[in-house]
Amino acid sequence: MPSKLLTTALRRTILKPTILRPFSTAAAAVAEPYQEDTSGITVKGVKISGRPLYLDMQATSPVDPRVLDAMLPYYLSRFGNPHSRTHLYGWESDQAVESARTHVADLISASPKEIIFTSGATESNNISVKGVLHFYKDKKRHVITTQTEHKCVLDSCRHLQQEGFEVTYLPVEPDGLVDLDKLRAAIRPDTGLVSVMMVNNEIGVIQPVEEIGKICKEFNVPFHTDAAQALGKIPIDVDKMNVSLMSLSGHKIYGPKGIGALYMRRRPRIRVEPQMNGGGQERGIRSGTVPTPLVVGFGAACDIAKKEMEYDDKRIKALQERLLNGIRDKIDGVVVNGSVEWRYAGNLNLSFAYVEGESLLMGLKEVAVSSGSACTSASLEPSYVLRALGVEEDMAHTSIRYGIGRFTTEEEIDRAVELTVMQVEKLREMSPLYEMVKAGIDLKSIQWSQH
Repeated sequence: MPSKLLTTALRRTILKPTILRPFSTAAAAVAEPYQEDTSGITVKGVKISGRPLYLDMQATSPVDPRVLDAMLPYYLSRFGNPHSRTHLYGWESDQAVESARTHVADLISASPKEIIFTSGATESNNISVKGVLHFYKDKKRHVITTQTEHKCVLDSCRHLQQEGFEVTYLPVEPDGLVDLDKLRAAIRPDTGLVSVMMVNNEIGVIQPVEEIGKICKEFNVPFHTDAAQALGKIPIDVDKMNVSLMSLSGHKIYGPKGIGALYMRRRPRIRVEPQMNGGGQERGIRSGTVPTPLVVGFGAACDIAKKEMEYDDKRIKALQERLLNGIRDKIDGVVVNGSVEWRYAGNLNLSFAYVEGESLLMGLKEVAVSSGSACTSASLEPSYVLRALGVEEDMAHTSIRYGIGRFTTEEEIDRAVELTVMQVEKLREMSPLYEMVKAGIDLKSIQWSQH
């Protein structure tokens, strides 16, 4: 009887009609924590006319409806624990997990046996950086990374430093790329890991991973790369790149949040010390019940990405050109941060001269963009990534990251161009510095007095 009542309640909940509000990507949110009336939406004290255009794909992406379709049965009817070996519910969940593992492996040209499911790229990065050095701590006491890595890699390296390990933070060139000669020179006999991000989350620069892999192979040093922003967007082949460990994330490729993976090479075998103890799931590397619905969603997202990567790439490149050209045709003093040639097209990081960045962000309330990584956006300091490129502090403060994705439309790009140009022009009208530049005054030649 209780099960019948539960089934009836679920059916009523699922079939209950829901009023969906129009918004800018693929699905609609319900029960949002804001008040909406005929005059607009108010959230956190900010009033806007409607849901903003979403151009922050590097922070997260909407779940592809096809991914959600694949996940739903494993929330409702196929809810078994994949580690239950004695009945159908466990068997079908286990089969779904292994199928998803195959999809993830196929996208990076790996073996399913080399894929470890985690809660996301942050956990995978922690396992890679700390796990490798802890395992080989008797002989390997040195790590090499770059100054522009994701914060979780940099913080993991700082944690190792507190334990007595040594870390070399390589500078990058003004275009954001690592100098391969400096990398080669930094390798020591006790170097236990080289960690370089494949696609930078803030500026979209694609590092020369294949060349880095060759150098690491030459010196027999394990190579880890954070590929959260690269997976499903650029071709990845772990053998060609000679990657030992690779961190992956589900919610960056139109999959669910809370799921990721760690690629661990089997031949030659790479070993890590687990960062979590428990039931020994995922070959003992990451204990804890594998969340079947999330894993299924991640696998479906990888499967779709493999089939549609080429199409998505062409479309996103066209939208990026439309956005950049649209802004540059109407205003001057626009700088692209990072390499123009070696970058993922869906990430366009721009700085606007003579404009205060926070004011520009507040003025762009109708466009969901960011000034850098979502993981560090609470800080008022200029982006450490841009500072590592040598970008001057005032220009680093004015940077805006536009993230273009699978569901972005031409109409959204045109509206983003219109709003950006309007706000930049409005702020420059109030800027005495811009007036001085227009009058032909060289700002660098002025001796500013201090009070």
